[in-house]
Parts: sequence; structure tokens; C-alpha cells
Amino acid sequence: MTEFFASKDWQTFLEVLPTIPQETWETFYSTLFSTLLALAIGLPLGVLLVVGEKKSICPMPGWFMKLLNGLINLLRSIPFLILMIIVIPLSRLIVGTSIGTRASIVPLVIASFPFVSRLVETSIREVDAGVIEAAQSMGANPMQIILKVMIPESLPSLIANATIAATTILGYGAMAGVIGGGGLGKVAINYGYYRYNFILEIFATALLVVLVQLFQSVGTRLAARCDKRLRK
Repeated sequence: MTEFFASKDWQTFLEVLPTIPQETWETFYSTLFSTLLALAIGLPLGVLLVVGEKKSICPMPGWFMKLLNGLINLLRSIPFLILMIIVIPLSRLIVGTSIGTRASIVPLVIASFPFVSRLVETSIREVDAGVIEAAQSMGANPMQIILKVMIPESLPSLIANATIAATTILGYGAMAGVIGGGGLGKVAINYGYYRYNFILEIFATALLVVLVQLFQSVGTRLAARCDKRLRK
């Protein structure tokens, strides 16, 4: 046991330990901020994928819907690490740097908003068609149906899917440490994997698991509170 605490790995762990709170905070806020931006882009796109169909409440031209679906599918098919490398110049242009936590937010949003739009599409499709038809029969226009019927009726599912998106983005953010991203991913990869420090690898991974559990617990509770069926 004495040899373990005197080992180089343990000494490195003690040196890096004071930076862990800051790295944890960077992982938390980058995940939350990226999720909010991805929702801001993905929510309207997901709604459009449903309402813009031929026999829906606001049909769009066929070529436009095919283009939109194709673009979303294209972005979803690019592996995250490759996408990060591709958008490094864009990160430098937007935030002024190509490394660090702020720089990683740009590719996180680009990689996640197509995923979010598909999750939103799935949630909106779960809304009972009879409720939409009832709103149309009362003279509601497409925007009123979207804002007052579709989104409120699918809110529990939307929150549950937003939670899935947040935990996925958290995993993406950890991978960003490979090419200079900040947060716990940097600790696990730069100080753990590259330096063969098993202690730091396990410790950083454990903190990531705790964050995943935190996001999942909060999301599950919010979804349950918004579910009218559970309040009856």
C-alpha cells in the first residue's frame, strides 16, 4: 500500500486533483450550453420535418423536404471526431480559438442538432392525430396548432429526448479531449490515457458517469411532472 501512494501515478493524480473541480464545471456548462443551442436549432427543424409533409398542416415543397432530410442524414452520418477536425477553422472563426472548452462547443452543436431534430420529430409524431384534427376544426392556424397543441402534448417526450441528447453530447464532449477539448475528457485522455495513468482514467470516467446520472435524473423528473397521465 505504501508503494502505491508513493508511485508516480498517484503523485500525478495529486498534482491534477486541484484542477478537477474546474474541469468538471467546464464539462457541465459546455454540455448544458451545447444542448440548449442544439435544441434551439433542432426543435424547429424537427417540427418542420413533421408539419411540412405532404398531407400535414403546413405542407412544404417536396424538393425542400428531401433536401432537409438529406442534410440532416448527412450530418448525422459523419463520425464526431472527423466532424470536429473538419470544423476546427469554424471554431477558430466563431470563438477565436481552435482548442479548449469554448472551441469544442461549435462542433458539439453541429454534431448534435441533427440528432436532436430526429428526436423531436419522433416526439411530435406521437401526438394523437385526433387532437390536431379537433384544433383544425375549431379554426386554429398551423402556428397555433404547433405552439398550443403539438408541443404541449409532446412535452414529456420532448424532455425525455432532450435528456438523451444531453447525455449523448456529454459523451461527445469527452471525446473532444482527443483534439484539444477541455473538461474531464481532457483529463481522462491527456493525463490518463496518454500517460498510462489508470487512476486518472478511472477517476475522470467516474465523474462523467455521475454527470450522466445527474442529467438523467433531472430529465426524468421533469418529464414525469409534465406528463398529464401521471398527474391523474
